[in-house]
Amino acid sequence: MRALVVYYSETGNTAKVAQALFDKLKTKEKQIKEIDDVSSLDGVDLIFCGFPVIEHSVPIKMQKFLKNIPAGAKIALFSTHGSFTDGLKSSTAFENAMTLASAAKVLGTIGFRGKVRQTLLDELEKHPIHKSWVEEAFSAGNHPNQSDLEDAANFGNVILNKFKSGLF
Repeated sequence: MRALVVYYSETGNTAKVAQALFDKLKTKEKQIKEIDDVSSLDGVDLIFCGFPVIEHSVPIKMQKFLKNIPAGAKIALFSTHGSFTDGLKSSTAFENAMTLASAAKVLGTIGFRGKVRQTLLDELEKHPIHKSWVEEAFSAGNHPNQSDLEDAANFGNVILNKFKSGLF
C-alpha cells in the first residue's frame, strides 16, 4: 500500500500539519511532497491532500491538482484556516474540494486552525464588514499547536485504517 501526502502551503501552517500526518502514518511505503513536486500519481493507493482555505475556497494550485486526480482514487482532505474549526468558511472549502475531486472517493476531511498573516489581518481590519472574522482569525495565532499536530497524526491513521478495511 502506497500513501502520498501532498500539500500546498503559503504560511507554513499546512506544511506543519502535513509533516505531522506523514511522520506518524503507519505504513511503510509513504511519501510527502509539495504540490509542485508531484509529477505522477501512478501506483499511489491513498492520497492525503492539504491546503490553506483562502476566501472560503481551495487555492488555484490545489484546485488544478484535485481536478486531475484519477477516477476511483481514494483521497482524504485536510485544511488550515483562521476560522473556527467547524465554521462555514472551512466547510465551504471542503465542499468545493470534493466537487473538484468528484471522480475520487473522499474517505474523510479535517480542518485545523492556523495563524493568519498579520498583513492580511491589518488590511481586513480596515473594513467593518470583516471585523468579526479578523477577531476570530487573530485567536488562531498559536495554531497549529501540538494538539492540532497530534490530531493530524490520528486523522492520518484513521483514514489509513478505513482504507485497509475497505469500509467506505
